[in-house]
Amino acid sequence: MKRRKLLYTLALSFLLTACHGTLVPKDSVIDIDNSFKMPEEFDESKNYEISIWTKNDSDKTQQNIYKNAAENFSKIYKNIKVNIRQYTNYNDIHRDVVTALSNNTTPNICITYPDYVASYKTGENVVYELDNFINDENYGLGGTKVKFNSTPKNQMIDKFLDEGKIDNKYYTLPFMRSSECLYYNKTYLEENEFEIPDVFSWDYIWEVCDYIYKKAENDKPAGAKNEMYPLIYKSSDNMFIQLCYQNKNPYTNDKGEVLMFNDDNNKMLLDLYNHFQNKQYNLFATVSYPGNHMNKGNCIFAIDSTAGATWLGSNAPNLDIDRSEVVEFETGVSMIPQIDINNPTMISQGPSMCLFNSKDSQTDLAAWLFMQYLLTNDVQLAYGKTEGYVPVTKLAIESNEYKNYLNDPEEYYVKIKATKVVLDNIDNTFITPVYNGSSKCRRAATYLINSISGGDFGTKEKINELFKKAKDRYF
Repeated sequence: MKRRKLLYTLALSFLLTACHGTLVPKDSVIDIDNSFKMPEEFDESKNYEISIWTKNDSDKTQQNIYKNAAENFSKIYKNIKVNIRQYTNYNDIHRDVVTALSNNTTPNICITYPDYVASYKTGENVVYELDNFINDENYGLGGTKVKFNSTPKNQMIDKFLDEGKIDNKYYTLPFMRSSECLYYNKTYLEENEFEIPDVFSWDYIWEVCDYIYKKAENDKPAGAKNEMYPLIYKSSDNMFIQLCYQNKNPYTNDKGEVLMFNDDNNKMLLDLYNHFQNKQYNLFATVSYPGNHMNKGNCIFAIDSTAGATWLGSNAPNLDIDRSEVVEFETGVSMIPQIDINNPTMISQGPSMCLFNSKDSQTDLAAWLFMQYLLTNDVQLAYGKTEGYVPVTKLAIESNEYKNYLNDPEEYYVKIKATKVVLDNIDNTFITPVYNGSSKCRRAATYLINSISGGDFGTKEKINELFKKAKDRYF
């Protein structure tokens, strides 16, 4: 027992050191039993108070959906009170969970990424393996004793459900799914007589971006600054990861091996460095949110989450700039640019749910019931309509309500197009391997992309030096 506690202390200390922590080798982690023994009956004679930490997109509608779900659930289970803590980003949730792990104040349910859950599960019986919950005849998915229309396991989108597996066990349930897509100023491209393909190749993107910047340079008044950013990529880590997968370059694997520091990725970064030096693209990290620049007319291509669709376009319902600064243009939406347009690949992402051990099986069952409630049509359809999110159940996606939503001319067309990009490409999506330390690979990817956009890295040798710095910093 002492050895198990020591391992947990070490793993938690590594987690708390964040960027400068040391990755625990996979073969050194003891297999800890995080399974759950389901009670035969849920005791409704007692009152339970459970907490959920949620993530929204600074969207009041999303915040209210969580609140309404909690209230409606408590009308069904009158002995369960749900407390909600709202966050606007996953990193803040992760930070607070790490703190809570050290003093046993974790929430019952957390909206999170599987990468983060992989680090939580190194603790002794901290976050639950969900197989026994999911498959229970009485209280599992579609369970006979659940007091609402619980979604059966066979009505979950298999690919989304399986994204919650770590070491072949379920540790998360999907809540919503999204991806990234390419938003573009269709009006500009048509006025400049560019062909608009169904799927853009990266070679074509760079060609067009080179034209865009040079044209803006020629058209600007003498002595004025060229404020045109042909392409802005929102997520630096996704830029690195998706280009790895599209190029079939090693990144990492499910054995916990870090493979990203290789000659193929050296060449990939060197190419990106040159495109950056030629002013063909920029990053959120260097010029801020792409939608703001696109809406002002000084960005033609923006790569952002489908869950950010309502911030992009002339008539975007959500704006971070004054509407007087917005220019008129038609917004096009397609999948992200591809290395091979005949074999497209794009990342699957979006909020998942994990369940923490409260040390009381009845309280944990109460929390599990609310997790299931978030998979009901009422919640899935309501939240799925707020952005370019896709519900994670077949019941919601195949419902007449959702089909009508996708064809409603009153809905914001950019949001609908972004949603359809995900729906049409579920089979083309991928997820990165999840294990304790996999989130460090993402932080290293961010570091690499941001670094080549802010320094002199024009040779293979300098990229290798950057690799060494990334290894020292994150691993």
